[in-house]
Amino acid sequence: MRKLIEQLVKFGIVGAIAFIIDVSIMNLLIILAHFNNVLAGAISFLISLAFNYLASMKFVFKHRNDMARWMEMTVFLISSVIGLGINELILWAGTAMLPADAIHSMHSKYVLYSNAAKIVATVVVAIWNFIIRKWLLDAPAPGQPAKEGSLSHRLGAWSLTHRPFGWN
Repeated sequence: MRKLIEQLVKFGIVGAIAFIIDVSIMNLLIILAHFNNVLAGAISFLISLAFNYLASMKFVFKHRNDMARWMEMTVFLISSVIGLGINELILWAGTAMLPADAIHSMHSKYVLYSNAAKIVATVVVAIWNFIIRKWLLDAPAPGQPAKEGSLSHRLGAWSLTHRPFGWN
């Protein structure tokens, strides 16, 4: 239980930094460049995702010895694409009720609604990410064997004997 709490705290710290990166870039794009919040949110999400992957795999989750790095990155990418979809849906829903000209006539309200939606999206996506990454990417506790029948172990074992796209 202690390990899980430590891991949640580290995940929270990495997530908070990624959130600051994400929201800062999104707001710069909305306020300065007048981007639509969904487009700005996608760009900012992808930039913060790069930081999140590097920091999460270094400080939060431990590499599984029974999984190839390419599979680890594939699982991270697929779960992130789903997270991006959740993020975009919530951002869209957060401002969908505003008039079409809200970006210009009600700019401050549009920014406020976009930021409120971003906070909701971040909480939902953070929960999604932690559950998926803990389930599929995190190594067993030191000295503990991998659970033989688990999906993460089967994916890992398969990835060690196969290479994507014929790579050597």
